[in-house]
Amino acid sequence: MMTPMNMGRRNRGSDTARRVAEIVDRLPEEQQQTLLRFAEFLLAEAPETESLPETLPEPKAIPRPAEESVIKAMRRLSETYFMLERGKLLNETSALMAQHVMQGRDAAEVIDELEAIFAAHYERARSAS
Repeated sequence: MMTPMNMGRRNRGSDTARRVAEIVDRLPEEQQQTLLRFAEFLLAEAPETESLPETLPEPKAIPRPAEESVIKAMRRLSETYFMLERGKLLNETSALMAQHVMQGRDAAEVIDELEAIFAAHYERARSAS
């Protein structure tokens, strides 16, 4: 199990990290796992600027195949824009997926929009870093 002592560089050796480690050591395994999930939740809720690297990596160059399903396009775009947070894309991308699946919207059209959404999110993240 990951202990609070190795959870973050900033807290190494601090009184807080030592105290949390002492508490973790005294908890049963099930409660240790609960504490870990809570710590991961708090980390995910922390302001993004602290977790972003100083420079945003460039997207991977993965060409779009001539024939591609919407699901495969999502996988390709997720790999291309690996540095983006999926949660921020979820609302827009899931709406397009639903239009394709539930309303029969053309796959190529949906993929075009998905590419635009990923590119726009990348540009916003790049300008923010």
